[in-house]
Amino acid sequence: MKNYIALIIAISFVALFLSIKIFPLIITLTKAKNLMAAPCDRSSHSVKTPNLGGVGIYIVFTLCLILSGIIFNFLQFEMRQLLALLLSITILFFMGVKDDLIGVSPKRKLLGQIVAALLVVLLTDVRITNLFGLFGVETVAYLPSVVFTVFMYVFFINSYNLIDGIDGLAGSIAVIASLFFGVYFLSNQLYMATMISFVLVACLIGFLSFNFSKKRKLFMGDSGSMFIGLLLMFQALYFLKVDVKTYEFIWIPNKIALVTSIFCFPIIDTIRVFTIRILKGMSPMTADRNHIHHKILDIGFSHIQATIFLAISNLAVIGMVYFIDGYNVNVQLFLVFSLILLIVYLFLKLNYNKTIKSAISFSTNFFNRKSFKLK
Repeated sequence: MKNYIALIIAISFVALFLSIKIFPLIITLTKAKNLMAAPCDRSSHSVKTPNLGGVGIYIVFTLCLILSGIIFNFLQFEMRQLLALLLSITILFFMGVKDDLIGVSPKRKLLGQIVAALLVVLLTDVRITNLFGLFGVETVAYLPSVVFTVFMYVFFINSYNLIDGIDGLAGSIAVIASLFFGVYFLSNQLYMATMISFVLVACLIGFLSFNFSKKRKLFMGDSGSMFIGLLLMFQALYFLKVDVKTYEFIWIPNKIALVTSIFCFPIIDTIRVFTIRILKGMSPMTADRNHIHHKILDIGFSHIQATIFLAISNLAVIGMVYFIDGYNVNVQLFLVFSLILLIVYLFLKLNYNKTIKSAISFSTNFFNRKSFKLK
């Protein structure tokens, strides 16, 4: 196991190194060819900005996963799962690149997401087979399981895409989720899944260093958000599928409640925004500035301050699940959604409370120290 851990760390550092090296090239090329996102009335940026960060993430992630498949002695079914996953994210990646450059109609985008989700479900057989008591349901039959799993993939791909509206938010939420899943997979000696989690974390850390940069800013774009959304859901489903091994230092509460808490922000933001649009007689897919992160920006917070607040809130909700493990899973889910809504509501009503502002400003200053700035 020690050898495997050493290899995982080594490949993760390779992914981080390659990420830091490839993103400047992407920024230079996109600026030279003017392949940048122009600001509009709902944008959170005011100047043209390179938005093909997903290209770098995809290239480094794919190369490092192929490298891990060569180095590690994965079982045959694990290699099949890995190849199927790479096939699905490739479909979403190229569709995302096209959308970033020339646009893709919502119908075609939805069709591509369904195809990618269906492929990864059928070829990996990683799907929702147990609801762990949610709404009184335990085991789920095969066909309903496939349909429901594909629906969850499509829902979450779009939910994750919707939170990619301010600097660092989508990347930070993905790092939190992948770190949690990665530690769990490693503790259970699930090395293929561990590699997916930690290589993704390394790629995102490299990306965030540019996403937060003022001089060399880079956006993730649909080229990144869609396939990363699929990767996050795959990790969650893999987590739900495998049996829990108990350790003295690891305690896993109800899995459905825990996964929901990890993804609570994109889920609640999507439900909230879709509800508002439908009540206004608009299409749920209509773009606007009603997202939670937009509201936080509107009261005077910077991108990094809003991201820090939402990331900390996400961690707080995850921590709460450990304290309410004794309750029924339906009660747990109600409390998870209630807490994130309460946190956001109170935060917006506080309207830049000095105590919270001071705490977040301290965090901002920490991340803006010279040692963190790009040369």
